[in-house]
Amino acid sequence: MNVVFYISGATAVLTTAIAITRRNAAHALLYLVVSLLSVALVFFTLGAPFAAALEVIIYAGAIMVLFIFVIMMLNPSAGNPAGGERAGDAPLRDWRLWIGPTILSAILGLELIYIFAGNAAGSTGAGEVVPEQVGVVLLGPYVLGVELASILLLAALVSASHLGRRALPGEEEITEGKGGS
Repeated sequence: MNVVFYISGATAVLTTAIAITRRNAAHALLYLVVSLLSVALVFFTLGAPFAAALEVIIYAGAIMVLFIFVIMMLNPSAGNPAGGERAGDAPLRDWRLWIGPTILSAILGLELIYIFAGNAAGSTGAGEVVPEQVGVVLLGPYVLGVELASILLLAALVSASHLGRRALPGEEEITEGKGGS
């Protein structure tokens, strides 16, 4: 089981580093999905199947869909006067773009098959974490930290919305250095 943990952890670190270094947001998103799936597998091998399921459903599912909508809304290629793709960006239809995420996802799939074939899920000795324990801890001694994290996420969402907003016709655009103070 330690082998699966280390391979999943290395895959998470590798795909996160690749996601950070991509110029195209859509390409980075592909690697980020693989990274989140490998983190879910790390949680699963540590005996936390509930956290692994939440990782897949919330982060790899819902948050990634939100990121796709943000990419579509901001339309990074709109700044290109020629329109379309920027120089150096391959369209997502190019099959070569999918080679890296496919290989890394296949590694994670083989690890899952190995885990389920051996019936050794969560056998690291830490014990299984059930959803009730997670709820009791989050709404018990760590309720202040959870609420502060939610406020921080709300502030980040409002800031991202403000930064990505384009001025409507008739509105003046607020720029640095201008103002009447």
